Amino acid sequence: MRRIDETLFEALVRGAEATGRTVEEEYRAILSGALRKVYNRQFVRTLLSIPDVGEDSDVEGVSDKREASVVVDWNQRHHRDSA
Repeated sequence: MRRIDETLFEALVRGAEATGRTVEEEYRAILSGALRKVYNRQFVRTLLSIPDVGEDSDVEGVSDKREASVVVDWNQRHHRDSA
């Protein structure tokens, strides 16, 4: 990291010590968490942008305990592709 405020760097070091991570690992964890929050906000905004049309019954699930049919048997496909 370059040109980081000393106070922030000291807080980063304390955080790394508290979590048992290196400063770089702590930095990456913080950055990753921040980016996930941004992604989640974008996802929520996208969901909220879906128009409220139709009835709930249009998308109701089926309460069926039967086993679903197999559409693709990946084991057979793998064997066929590698032959």
